[in-house]
Amino acid sequence: MKKIAWILSIGLLCADAQALDLKSLTDAVSKVSGSSSASSSNSAAVSNLSDQETSDGLKLALNQGVAKAVDMLGATDGFMGNKDVKIPLPDSLQKIEKGMRMVGMGSQADELVLKMNRAAEQAVPEAKTLLVNSVKQMSLTDAKNILTGPQDAATQYFKKTTSTDMAAKFLPIVQQATANVKLADTYNKYAEMGSKFGVIKKEDANINQYVTQKALDGVYLMIAKEEAAIRQDPMGQASSLLKKVFGAVK
Repeated sequence: MKKIAWILSIGLLCADAQALDLKSLTDAVSKVSGSSSASSSNSAAVSNLSDQETSDGLKLALNQGVAKAVDMLGATDGFMGNKDVKIPLPDSLQKIEKGMRMVGMGSQADELVLKMNRAAEQAVPEAKTLLVNSVKQMSLTDAKNILTGPQDAATQYFKKTTSTDMAAKFLPIVQQATANVKLADTYNKYAEMGSKFGVIKKEDANINQYVTQKALDGVYLMIAKEEAAIRQDPMGQASSLLKKVFGAVK
């Protein structure tokens, strides 16, 4: 039934842009219900939707998911107050954090954690334009592959098309946010030396690179959650559109 709802909702999501072809949607649902193979039935159902329905419906759903994820993370405490994405001290600093607190340096550790998470919150709004542009440039083949692909197909598409540019956007903002944090400078100095001897992971050898990567991870994690919600309950995601469409055809 979830697959049926997902196929139906994609057609409904583009109802504002064009008249809804109820016959094609009914045919799609029938094919999904009667097939013994989930994968082949999904492909057959999608083939019954017009190219415009497939493309517009999926793009609208993804844009809504992207906006929700970015707005949530870009707010104050979007990272700091969310245990799923909160950025902790790098592993190498966590190992000595207790010692730092014992000698009165706990406030510096707390300051760095706060600054790292605030930096991520400040950087994330830059992701929206990149993600929206990625959706605009999505081909029909991309859309169909996402629709019939694995549960995180859209998230993987975004990672492939935006991660490099997003990191480039995030890094200067993170650098500015941590510029006046004494512990960050100290960490960078010793972490760089540690990475040369394999004591510290290369990607953790600079606090700004570490925060940038964690911010990227947070964005894609929240997008994945939004994608999962749409796939799990597509009708719930499109409830207002359902009311509008079925009210118009009574």
